[in-house]
Amino acid sequence: MTVALFTLGGTISMAGVAPDGDGVVARLTGRDLTAAVPGLADLGEDLEIHDVEAVPSASLTFAQVLDVAAAASRAIEAGARGVVLSQGTDTLEETAFLVDLVWAHAEPFVVTGAMRNPTLAGPDGPANLLAAARVAASPDARDLGALVVLNDEIHAARWVGKQHSTSTATFGSPDAGPLGHVIEGRVRLLTRPLRKQPLSAPDHDRLAARRVALHVVSLEDDGDRLDGLADTHDGLVVAGFGVGHVPAALAPRLGALAERIPVVLTSRTGGGSVLTHTYGAPGSEVDLLRRGLVNGGLLDPYKARILLRLLLAAGSDGAAIAREFAERG
Repeated sequence: MTVALFTLGGTISMAGVAPDGDGVVARLTGRDLTAAVPGLADLGEDLEIHDVEAVPSASLTFAQVLDVAAAASRAIEAGARGVVLSQGTDTLEETAFLVDLVWAHAEPFVVTGAMRNPTLAGPDGPANLLAAARVAASPDARDLGALVVLNDEIHAARWVGKQHSTSTATFGSPDAGPLGHVIEGRVRLLTRPLRKQPLSAPDHDRLAARRVALHVVSLEDDGDRLDGLADTHDGLVVAGFGVGHVPAALAPRLGALAERIPVVLTSRTGGGSVLTHTYGAPGSEVDLLRRGLVNGGLLDPYKARILLRLLLAAGSDGAAIAREFAERG
């Protein structure tokens, strides 16, 4: 049996210094990466290496990530028992969720990376790659969709987020905690959330034609930047205060937008849910939902934007979008 390893660059693969001395650059191939991991050869699984275009994760596109997911699907159909994707951590929580939405296999798709590059003391990439490979090969990790494995913790793509700019313990799931851990080389799952029905991966052209904006609400925000947005975008995600609040002056603008395009209400806090019927003042969740905004539930703004764009690319109407967010949020 094999585990398919796809590499996309990022800190985990950086080695050496640019000719101008201005920072480290990506140079390691998948074979270089695996050769530097003590214990990987003892995993008992062959690694099938696929070096994809090395690109900083900040520059990744939906299409690139979906292409990797499609290639990984073919690897599973050819007999791989699991998939590992190594990439940069800047957008790791978003790419993992995007894959999770379309991953239709029981075999795990495990995303990992590193916070310290190999030129630094104590790089975490080798340990993360080994843990990810162990999870990808584990029968216990089946039927969990896409997972994120770093720092010997196993997180569901649906809940995980990057919470610190430099810490090796940056990835956490504030609403759920880790699903499990890798302990002394053993994969220990503590809980098994229910999987959602996967979505169909959209055609690249339809995806490219759908634009979704993200507006983070701030103090005394009057929404001037939202003028004309319905003429340039197909959807909007609003990252509101707390449980889903905005300044009262902003509420009518959002209501007017919701009459033309889907507008999803989320919380900018990074944890917890948008409420439905607790606060009723202008700009509260009750007011905004009454004006036609869609409740994003527990999804953070970044994941809500990914889901909304996939739904729009699939041709979902407002009612279908509301149902999907009710189910997945």
